[in-house]
Amino acid sequence: MLDLILDILSVPAILVGLIALIGLLLQKKSASDVLKGTIKTILGFLVLSGGADIAVGALSHFGTMFQEAFNVQGVVPHNEAVVAMALETYGTSTALIMAFGMLANILIARYTKLKYIFLTGHHTLYMAAMIAVILVVAGLQGAPLVIVGSIILGFVMAFFPAIAQPTMRKITGTDDVGFGHFGTTGYVLSAWVGKMVGKDSQSTEEMEFPQGLGFLRDSSVAISLVMGVFYIIVAIASGSEFVNTLSGGQNFILFAILQAITFAAGVYVILQGVRLILAEIVPAFRGISEKLVPDAKPALDCPVVFPYAPNAVLIGFLASFLGGIVGMLILVGLKTTIILPGVVPHFFCGATAGVFGNATGGKKGAFWGAFAHGLLITFLPVLLMPVLGDLGFANTTFSDADFGVVGIILGNIAKLFIK
Repeated sequence: MLDLILDILSVPAILVGLIALIGLLLQKKSASDVLKGTIKTILGFLVLSGGADIAVGALSHFGTMFQEAFNVQGVVPHNEAVVAMALETYGTSTALIMAFGMLANILIARYTKLKYIFLTGHHTLYMAAMIAVILVVAGLQGAPLVIVGSIILGFVMAFFPAIAQPTMRKITGTDDVGFGHFGTTGYVLSAWVGKMVGKDSQSTEEMEFPQGLGFLRDSSVAISLVMGVFYIIVAIASGSEFVNTLSGGQNFILFAILQAITFAAGVYVILQGVRLILAEIVPAFRGISEKLVPDAKPALDCPVVFPYAPNAVLIGFLASFLGGIVGMLILVGLKTTIILPGVVPHFFCGATAGVFGNATGGKKGAFWGAFAHGLLITFLPVLLMPVLGDLGFANTTFSDADFGVVGIILGNIAKLFIK
C-alpha cells in the first residue's frame, strides 16, 4: 500500500490529474467536462515531462563532454540520484512523511494565511526523503519521526510558494497561480538582485535586434544558435575520439549541433505542456478553492514561468552555469569539497532564476540574478553534506536551493534537541 501511495503521489501527471478531477467534481461539472479536464491536465504534464526528458538527454551529453574537456572531478548535485539512494534505507519513512505532509499542507492552507497547495509531486517526494534522512540521523524514530517530518514538510510546501508570490504576480500579471518548486530561495535571491541592479533595465523580451538578426526574436532559434556555439566548443575541447563514444560514430561537430537543436526542441515542448496545464488546472482548481480551502492557489512546477519570458530562460541558464563555474573555482582555491556545475539543475533552476530576475530588473536582473543563483547552489551543497549522515559521503547531493536551506537549518536544530 505504501508503495502504491508513493507511486501515485510521486508522479506529477497523476497527482495533478487527481486534483483537477476533484476540483471539477466539486464544481458539479458534467461527466464529459470532468473527463476532458482531467485527461487534458494529465496530458499537459506528460507533454511537459516529455519535453524535460528531451532537454535532459541533450544536456547529459553536454555535461559529459564538459567534464572530459576540463578534467574536473568532484561532487555532482543531482536530486534523483541522492533520493534513489535515500529510498533504499528510508523508503517507508519517506512515504509516510510525504502522505501526511500533503495533508498537513492542505490543513495549513485551510487555517492559515499561507493559501498555497503544493502540486509538484516529485519535489514533495525529494523533500520528504531529505527530511526523513536528517531526522533519522539525528535520532528520531517511529511516530515522532512521521509527525515531526510531516509538519515540517507541510509547512515548507506552503511557505516557499508564499515568499515567491510577489514576484509571481509580476511575472504572470495575475494572482491565480502559485509557484511550487524547492529552489525558491534562489529565485527570491535572483529577484532581489534584479531589483538592486536592474533599475530602468529593458526586459529580456523587449530587446531590439538589428533587422538582419530579427530571427533571434524566435526563442527556439535563439536557443538553438547560442547552445550550438557552446556544444561545439565543448565537443572540440573534449576531442573527436571521445565524442564518437557518445555519438556512435557520427561526426562530432554534427553531433554537437544536433544535440543543441534537440535541447531547443525539448524547451519548445516544455512550453507547450505548460500552456496546456495552465488552461486546465486553474479553472479546475476553483472547485477546491471554493469548497475545501477558500482562496487557495495551485503552486506549480518551475517551468510554469518559462512561457512568460523565453529569452530570460536562456540568459538565466547561461548566467547560472557561469556562476556555478566561478563557484567551483572558488572551492578549488579553498581546497574543500568541489561541487561541479550540474547542467540539469542550472538549466531548470537557472532559467527560472532568470525569469524572476527579469521580472524585477530586466535583462540586467536576469543575468546577475541568475549568476547569484548559480553561486548559491554551488555553496549550499557543501554546507548540506555534513548533516546527511552516510549519504553525505556519496558522490552526489541535493541540488536545488531550498533543500540546502531547509536541510542545513533542520540538521543543526535536530543536533541540538534530538538524542
